[in-house]
Amino acid sequence: MNAPALRRVAVLSDIHGVLPALEAVLAEPELAAAERIVLTGDVTAGPQPAEVLALLRKQGERVLWISGNADRELVEYRRGERTRIPDPIGPYAADQLADEDVEFLASLPLTRTLAVEGLGDVLFCHATPRDDEEVVLVDSRPDRWTEVLADLPESVRTVVCGHTHMPYVRLAHGRLIVNPGSVGMPYGRPGAHWCLLGPGTDLRVTPYDVPGAVARLVTECGYPGIAEWADCYLGARVTDGEALEAFGPRDGRQVGQAGHTCQVGQTGPVRP
Repeated sequence: MNAPALRRVAVLSDIHGVLPALEAVLAEPELAAAERIVLTGDVTAGPQPAEVLALLRKQGERVLWISGNADRELVEYRRGERTRIPDPIGPYAADQLADEDVEFLASLPLTRTLAVEGLGDVLFCHATPRDDEEVVLVDSRPDRWTEVLADLPESVRTVVCGHTHMPYVRLAHGRLIVNPGSVGMPYGRPGAHWCLLGPGTDLRVTPYDVPGAVARLVTECGYPGIAEWADCYLGARVTDGEALEAFGPRDGRQVGQAGHTCQVGQTGPVRP
């Protein structure tokens, strides 16, 4: 007998080790009332990875985990399977994790499917259902969506993904595509972005004290570039236009400035 559909599911994506942003979202009454919290990856690659893991694991079995490409990179780095991580803060984050944390991250699945009232079978993933670092955007062309959705069962009518740090809801070949945006590293506007599912889709942003959070990270995190990193990413200094321009070539489109990446200070290129 199939389990009954869930009435309300909260989705948090791309927390990237930003504990103050996560704490702000977890304090939201509607998140506290949700039956499940689904994490669509990139939980740890940031300034406070161990603290974020510990807080989320305290939430118990209500939290359902999915691996993201940045989580995978930390695991591979710690296991000696790679010698560098594209994000400058990545090696620092990897070194903050206990061995048990690394093994936990390594065990996470790439996708999960849940039945949600009003939405049917919902597949949760990090980037796309078939890959943890493919790029799809709100304006990706129809044939790109044909590629990334090709192997899904017909019963899956909604796909929830993260990875690009910008919230959107759109239709693609009759399926609803939802991106909740990023809790810890938003592009376009500050705040901790997330969403509620059931019976519809409700994109949310939780305001919090960004200057205070930056100051806290400077005090609590030992990463040498933390002041600039926190100001850039918590302050959403990367605009949605810059991010779309940087990511556009990666969804296969033809653009005038293919390969362009935008930079803010010395934080490094924009990447999911």
